[in-house]
Amino acid sequence: MKKINISLYSLTALLVLFSSCSMQKQIAKEAKQDILTNADFLPAHVGISLYDPSTQQYLYNFQGDKFFVPASNTKIFTCYAAMKYLGDSLIGIRYVDKGNGTIEVEGNGDPSFMHPDFTSQPILDFLKKQKKILLTDENWKDNALGSGWAWDDYNSDYMAERSMMPIYGNVVNFSQKGSFKTTPSFFQKPVEDAVTNTKGGFTIRRDFGSNRFSLRPSVNKFSATDIPIFTTGNTALIQLLNDTLKNTVQLAHFKMDRLPDVVTLHSLPTDSLLKIMMHRSDNFFAEQCLLMISNNRLAMMNTGKIIDTLLKADLNDLPQKPKWVDGSGLSRYNLFSPQDFVTILNKMKNEFSWNRITNIMETGGTGTISNYYKNYAGRIYAKTGSLSNHIALSGFITTKKGKQLIFSVLVNAHQAPVANIRKGVEKFLTAVMDKY
Repeated sequence: MKKINISLYSLTALLVLFSSCSMQKQIAKEAKQDILTNADFLPAHVGISLYDPSTQQYLYNFQGDKFFVPASNTKIFTCYAAMKYLGDSLIGIRYVDKGNGTIEVEGNGDPSFMHPDFTSQPILDFLKKQKKILLTDENWKDNALGSGWAWDDYNSDYMAERSMMPIYGNVVNFSQKGSFKTTPSFFQKPVEDAVTNTKGGFTIRRDFGSNRFSLRPSVNKFSATDIPIFTTGNTALIQLLNDTLKNTVQLAHFKMDRLPDVVTLHSLPTDSLLKIMMHRSDNFFAEQCLLMISNNRLAMMNTGKIIDTLLKADLNDLPQKPKWVDGSGLSRYNLFSPQDFVTILNKMKNEFSWNRITNIMETGGTGTISNYYKNYAGRIYAKTGSLSNHIALSGFITTKKGKQLIFSVLVNAHQAPVANIRKGVEKFLTAVMDKY
């Protein structure tokens, strides 16, 4: 009887092995057909990793250990760090009550303050009640623009500047629907006067290194635009706080020691910010998330230092040490491997509830994949990435047989239309979901 049991065990093991080998061969065939020999992908650099967390084995790797520019897939690393270190709710400010209506305040980099996406504004409500606010900038140890960002994109809404205490999302919204309107209204008068004297269409542009906005002729009628605020020096922040709060706000230089008399004031649930960050691929939210983590852990805001801290501690087991330089993926200096993304996604799966992950990440037909995987809602949860000639997609898929897999597909230096590249990746992943 013992010999029979051993034989049955050996037979079962062999069947599992053959089945696994067959599956890997079929996946390799699909990858070759849908991506690797696809004419749209031939000039590009491609990396693909497909991992089965239940067996802790890779089902497929094509240049999975090579480095690629990941674009907004970088936000997966930022999201993991935020889920781990920002707690249930965001810290808006820390303050000390000095009496007689005066408080000392330290900003925490919270991007939700006066942001149009969030109607609840507990920090605003609190600050309005104060007579005098002394706002320190001693914890700000970074630059407004990230390393490797394209400087000539400074006027574009997707490149809002980083700062110690963002306000209105660090952008000015100009709109003309009947009447001309600017939010915040602080910037309206000079531009409105120029609009009144302008005939025909126009665009609005901010001068580099200042908050001077000017009109430029255009063949198109102006409707609306968002332009980043110039934040360096915090002059605009102080002006906007005084204009909004209607009290006295002064910039100061003192270190907010984490003593018992320091009060922490929270703003909103962390995941409400992360969900928008991932679904909309919001660069500004991602950058500020890293700064908030940095301020909470290091008592200062510095992207480079918090990335270095995370890589040496929580992420010291990555298969390939990435070059990670910002929170959003705007920088072309970022370099990650597909296996790095598989590893961080596996960490996310093991450390946080599936319900939390699926609430934050986008699924088929939603967010930045709203035009793809429409029949696979609930079976794919992923993050896109896109820079000129670079696309990425990493996340989780569930196959027809209920097997959950982790994947990462990174494509650099393609010259085909972006839609063609995304459709090729979609064809490969849906084939895996449908056949296995």
